[in-house]
Amino acid sequence: MRRVALWAGLAYLALRGVSAVILVAASHRQVPVPGWTGPHVGYLDMTVLWDGSWYRTVALHGYPTTLPLDPASGHVAQNAWAFYPLFPLLSRALMDLTGLAFPVVASTLALVCGLGASMLMAQLLAERVGERVALATVAVWAAFPAAVSLQLAYTESIAMLVLCGVLWAVMRRAWLTAAALVLLLGITRPIAAPVAVVMAVAILVRWRGRRTHPISGGEYLRGALALAASGLAAVTWPLMAWAVTGSRTAYTDTMAAWRAGGQIVPFTPWLSMSTWVFRDYANADVLGPISLAALAVTLVALPLGPWATRLGPELRTWCLAYPAYLAVVLDPFTSIVRYALPLFPLVAVVLGGGWARRAARWLWARAAVLVAVGVVAQVVWVWTLLVFVPPSDYPP
Repeated sequence: MRRVALWAGLAYLALRGVSAVILVAASHRQVPVPGWTGPHVGYLDMTVLWDGSWYRTVALHGYPTTLPLDPASGHVAQNAWAFYPLFPLLSRALMDLTGLAFPVVASTLALVCGLGASMLMAQLLAERVGERVALATVAVWAAFPAAVSLQLAYTESIAMLVLCGVLWAVMRRAWLTAAALVLLLGITRPIAAPVAVVMAVAILVRWRGRRTHPISGGEYLRGALALAASGLAAVTWPLMAWAVTGSRTAYTDTMAAWRAGGQIVPFTPWLSMSTWVFRDYANADVLGPISLAALAVTLVALPLGPWATRLGPELRTWCLAYPAYLAVVLDPFTSIVRYALPLFPLVAVVLGGGWARRAARWLWARAAVLVAVGVVAQVVWVWTLLVFVPPSDYPP
């Protein structure tokens, strides 16, 4: 297990080196943006664009005690409460400790957390799908189109580290460890709600096996605490926003400021976006919903089919609960590519490593193709979504 973790870490670092080259190349195209970059844009400037700027604001100034209002609509404007505190506060602590600036500290912290996530991911996958598939999965995940964000001042890396820790603990029935980590997840990124579903399924599976593996009273209590902790984690940050601002809906109002129409509407934005994607076609109203339905069927079939048996109930549940959660709370726009990073177990399925009695065929050939495609797509992601192009783009 230690060997696969080491190789996974090396693969991750190698691919982060490739991403660094892409960022340096893109920096020559990036114009200086006051408040975001220096006068001469370099690698570190590229790491604090977009959401990175918000995390720098939190690290330097904290959160507003009064919610800002949009003067045009009167609704709550975009503000720092949309961004969870663990990453920026850790960055601030390291800044105070080292005397280094936010871009250096935050990008390094993200890189190191991503390294830890890749190594832990390899170990937890190796227990289910074997070391070869686990290593190939980490390599493909580290080359994912939005994997560049693993070295930016974003929360993807630290969220992946904590998430892998939670899944690792749940798979081992280490309920108290899972409880502690899921509470940490509650201040890292808004993904604790689907983790609560995973926790519930894991506890149910453990309960159903009580005849062959009896459950002690202590384990019942620890399992209940883990389930309660996951529920609490899902509402921790909204409650904190309420406590500081005095507004019960501070968090949801803030998140709505980024949504189309200024409100959070489950499912409907996905249908609207699917139609928009095919807007240049005469039958967009048909092609959009059909494509969306195909995506939904694929996301359900991948973890439920026999090709995913080796993932086990916890990882399969995660791959079902997380997309369902995104469908409810998310508008599918540019960030959706980054939000796909936590679905790493599905990579093992695509590589053919999830069958119960069948070895993955052409494993390394598949992985090499997907890594190559991912790296090319990273270039597109950086050039299209990360590079700031005025006046069509604008800082928050």
